[in-house]
Amino acid sequence: MSLASTDIAKEEIQAFASRVKEIRDRLHETVVGQDETIDLLLTCALTGSHALLVGVPGLAKTLMVKALAAAFQWKFSRIQFTPDLMPSDITGYELLGKSSENGSPQLTFRPGPVFSNLVLADEINRAAPKTQSALLEAMAERHVTVGGQTHHLEEPFVVVATQNPIEQEGTYPLPEAQLDRFMMEIRIGYPKPEQEKEIVMKTSGATPAIPAAAFDRETFLQLRNLVWSVPIPENVAEFAVQLCGATRPDEPTAKQFAKDYVAWGAGPRGAQSLVTAAKAGALLKGRTAPTVADIRDVAVPVLRHRVVVNHRAIGDGVTTETVIKNLLKELE
Repeated sequence: MSLASTDIAKEEIQAFASRVKEIRDRLHETVVGQDETIDLLLTCALTGSHALLVGVPGLAKTLMVKALAAAFQWKFSRIQFTPDLMPSDITGYELLGKSSENGSPQLTFRPGPVFSNLVLADEINRAAPKTQSALLEAMAERHVTVGGQTHHLEEPFVVVATQNPIEQEGTYPLPEAQLDRFMMEIRIGYPKPEQEKEIVMKTSGATPAIPAAAFDRETFLQLRNLVWSVPIPENVAEFAVQLCGATRPDEPTAKQFAKDYVAWGAGPRGAQSLVTAAKAGALLKGRTAPTVADIRDVAVPVLRHRVVVNHRAIGDGVTTETVIKNLLKELE
């Protein structure tokens, strides 16, 4: 899908905005409030990227993801991560059975829950590293390997993982390599009092209904391809690279704040994710190309899990979010 013609681009963007509004409306039929969270989730979904949801229990994280899958008419699966979860519980396994032709023993592959369009990895940090790494291959390569055979995952394939920030006993921190596979870390806050009242009124009776599909898989793939085809202005790419470089304390371009408080900065995938998210954000706002302002809008959720603060930062109460916001001010 080309954006070479301005007239065609405007028509495509209007159609895009109309369809995304339809998705938003469907999600708000089920989820009360959480406008920013829904927009960030849509940004990840519309770019075929993975998301990490962090929030205390009871903030409708699971309901939000199920509603998103239903609105896109995607195959959905939920994996409850526990310490005894095995890699085969995610990827699938080979089962010895009889061949239908001659009755001789034959290994048959039974796909696991990862063979879905949208996978909800609930409390992902409760599983052992060996199990987490099984999901890492699927997230990074879009395929799984079982018994020496590679099995490809159907497009689209998006993983939304959840973490509970208040329970740390019996958890295994996600390695940086896996965290980097998530485009965004989306933190969900408590609802406002009026929203909480609406939630209580809505949920005191029957279970909230999941929204009907807004459009089919092929239509979604067209929308995703439109996001991918958005051109990147050179100054926007330069700003994304400059921002990521500013988070690396050993780089010549690093700011003093980063040198004081950062142990490890964002890698090249951080800059790639900034630009991709900005492209989706521009389309959501009805524009044909992203601006530096779009990079700034998504900088915190895209970079906060890619920047590791040092012991001095912990002692001074400086968080990764503080670092990113400070660097954005310095880069004005």
